Amino acid sequence: MSKLIYILNGPNLNRLGTREPHIYGSETLEQVKQRCSDRAAALGLTIDFRQSNFEGAVVESVHEAVDKEAAGIIINPAGLTFTSTSLMDALKMFSGPRVELHITNVHARDAVYHNSLISKVATAVVAGMGTDGYIHALDWMAARTAKA
Repeated sequence: MSKLIYILNGPNLNRLGTREPHIYGSETLEQVKQRCSDRAAALGLTIDFRQSNFEGAVVESVHEAVDKEAAGIIINPAGLTFTSTSLMDALKMFSGPRVELHITNVHARDAVYHNSLISKVATAVVAGMGTDGYIHALDWMAARTAKA
């Protein structure tokens, strides 16, 4: 049986491809999802890929990952990164590896983007690799969960 990895995406990521393409690129979230699905299949993983603009829905997705005993979570929390104690607390409940992912290098941006609450509970952080970061995170997750 393949291992289940949740890939969660926070607010405004549904606008990838049209939202500030000079910063986030022109690839849509649907294209990212397809690339992740293809890579996961090649790695023998199953993914549950989601996006929500609502904090509670993202928190409930983490709860579901806990309840379904998923092997790992890759999360691009977007704006929730810097504001959501609720999301941070939910991620603490997940015992598997947690990858925080950002398309841009948040540390090279405005100071408001420098203090991640999610990094405090993440196993690993991927930032600044564009949408390729999702694929790198999946590769890492496959290697990490193979050891478990």
